[in-house]
Amino acid sequence: MDERRLDLNDKPRKQGPVLYWMSREQRAFDNWGLLAAAAEAREMRAPLYVVFALAPSFLGATWRQYDFLLRGLRETERQLRDRRIPLLIRTGEPPDSVGALARELSAGSVFTDFDPLRPKTAWRKALAASLPVRLTEVDGHNIVPCRVASQKREYAARTLRPKLHSLLPERLTDIPALDTHPFPPDDFPAPQDFDALERRITADPSVSPVREFPPGYSAGMERLRTFLEEKLDRYPEDRNDPCRDALSGLSPYLHFGQISAQRVAFEASRTVSPGAGAFLEELIVRRELADNFCLHAPSYDTPDAWPDWGRKTLERHSGDHREYIYPKETLEAAETHDPLWNAAQREMTERGKMHGWLRMYWVKKLLEWTETPEEALALAIAMNDRYELDGRDPNGYAGIAWGLAGLHDRPWGERPVFGLVRTMTFDGAKRKFDLRRYLESASRNKRSK
Repeated sequence: MDERRLDLNDKPRKQGPVLYWMSREQRAFDNWGLLAAAAEAREMRAPLYVVFALAPSFLGATWRQYDFLLRGLRETERQLRDRRIPLLIRTGEPPDSVGALARELSAGSVFTDFDPLRPKTAWRKALAASLPVRLTEVDGHNIVPCRVASQKREYAARTLRPKLHSLLPERLTDIPALDTHPFPPDDFPAPQDFDALERRITADPSVSPVREFPPGYSAGMERLRTFLEEKLDRYPEDRNDPCRDALSGLSPYLHFGQISAQRVAFEASRTVSPGAGAFLEELIVRRELADNFCLHAPSYDTPDAWPDWGRKTLERHSGDHREYIYPKETLEAAETHDPLWNAAQREMTERGKMHGWLRMYWVKKLLEWTETPEEALALAIAMNDRYELDGRDPNGYAGIAWGLAGLHDRPWGERPVFGLVRTMTFDGAKRKFDLRRYLESASRNKRSK
């Protein structure tokens, strides 16, 4: 546990209630940050409070994402209440609202989650400076804590993989249960009024919730069970085929922290299946590589974070002729000349989740169809974060940088527009999977709505 923890200030720990600021890990179970706070509260014989700071807006999130978040927190609140731990939700700027609650409770210490994104880092820094007590960050998102896995930016999976594999045997374990807290508050708060909270959210309502992905811990764990029992065996062979339905569909639950990546990996590692190795590579190495990228490259959403060779080759080809240039409105409406790209775009806007292989194809076409790589980057981030349930995530920023500028990849044969960055083509897709079948399926789904 200690290697997961980082004290963010040098303030003292005091006697008093312990406050856990739930942020990235929005669950009651398999949550290292919550477990650390609970252990301290038991040691202090003090109440344990959980707070979630509901920011009025966050990186373009729409009602789709806020709905998923709040419905997940409804379940989390019930599970915590059953263990005599209150969940309090505060609105406003998170450092202010969490700091105010800590002072109101006379908290003796505060715990929170690790998150490498710039806004979350700034929030933690501001809170650490304002609190009169210790603020401790706990990495409950990565199986090998991000700061432990590597102290520097890794440039490919091949450089991070051996470091992770050397540390996994002692960390890919079961996670202790959250016990009922023995020292609840005397004046236990009333249940949170989620209906009132929802009425106060001003996020864009035009991007509606999706019912294909019911939120919350129970739904995420049920999806994991289905994947392990019905899809894992064929995952290596079928994962890049959007017609095969071989993916786990867990990314929204992992992004919102409604389930634990360590729990997913632990259960998959205990499954006797030919697909376990390939799945764990994506779940552990690729996902934790994205956290490493965002932690050590704070400009992760700009060209400054691109590898030198990728940025330079795109600069050399900046004047190349582009056969099609589409405005944002045409792209967002999925009205390009490419039926595969259009179908993938509709999958994202309507379902909130695009197939992984198509995400790579989708972002690379933006490089071909915009005036500059900078414009492609801005569009990719804006649309991904607006429509995807798992937007505003290190995986998204790393994936977009991979598609546009070869992040975590190597130079390939030189081509117009792309230079040495790997290309993906419509003809290549036809060789990879049954393109007609996918397009027919996408068309049926569109008509059924």
